Amino acid sequence: MNLRQLEAFRAVILGQTVTRAAEMLNISQPAATRLIASLEEDIGFSLFDRIKGRLQPTAEAMTLYQEVQRSLLGVERIARTAQDIRSLKRGSLHIASAPAMGLSFLPRAIAAFLSEHEHVQISLLVQSSREVVDLVVGQRCDLGIIVLPNSYPSPRAEKLLATRMLCALPANHRLKDTPTIRAQDLQGEAFISYPQSIGSRQHIDSIFAAYGVERELRLEAQLSQPMCGFVEQGLGVALVDAISAVEYRGSGVVFRAFEPAIETDFSMLLPVQGPASKLQISFLEHMQHFIAREVPADYRF
Repeated sequence: MNLRQLEAFRAVILGQTVTRAAEMLNISQPAATRLIASLEEDIGFSLFDRIKGRLQPTAEAMTLYQEVQRSLLGVERIARTAQDIRSLKRGSLHIASAPAMGLSFLPRAIAAFLSEHEHVQISLLVQSSREVVDLVVGQRCDLGIIVLPNSYPSPRAEKLLATRMLCALPANHRLKDTPTIRAQDLQGEAFISYPQSIGSRQHIDSIFAAYGVERELRLEAQLSQPMCGFVEQGLGVALVDAISAVEYRGSGVVFRAFEPAIETDFSMLLPVQGPASKLQISFLEHMQHFIAREVPADYRF
């Protein structure tokens, strides 16, 4: 038996004549007749009796029809699933992201993506950039988002965003109306830093050292979002990534450009082996458009 024979058999049951069955299948009547005859030959018993010009299915045919109907419905579901995959309506993505983007900005981007791809399943894991690279290299996730530069090898990547770090100031700070904050402007300021284990800390400290600027290092925080919380409480100033500035929803912090500029890049890691899937490419393009819409031009390089 083959699929075309079963389709012809079902069409004859539903249409009650070979002519209608042929129309349903978009084939000629002789072709439909041959399919039924070959099916009867393969299974070894008759399926229809001709009564007054109509084909009357035998009892054996009706028993067979129940199973054929279930099987063909399954085939049709497979075909619909394939179409959904082709049109990006179905599929799954396992995404790992560095916290700077993964805590708030990326969930908003994912929500916008799912509004257009309602049957796609997405899981999000927030890890350090180093751990994200390991997950992608180990093929334990489909896509990764990391903050660059980094000091470890990474797989092939597409740059999403080139930004500059911004100076976060309390809303009532003496420098709040200054468009660009320079390193020298922060002489003697209480300063909120990243821990020593984070690469940005060494870069920031070296800049202030080069300009001979002394700061009061009062607080440390691993992520930019809690640093903004400390700034809002008037506990100091900080240099934070632009995505955290975009995601800040309070009114107690102002963000200003900082000189000398410190570049912070966000990149999406693609699968290490083989080409990216249509769904992965679609999500990459979605992220590029979402970032272009959500991140102000003056926050970028």
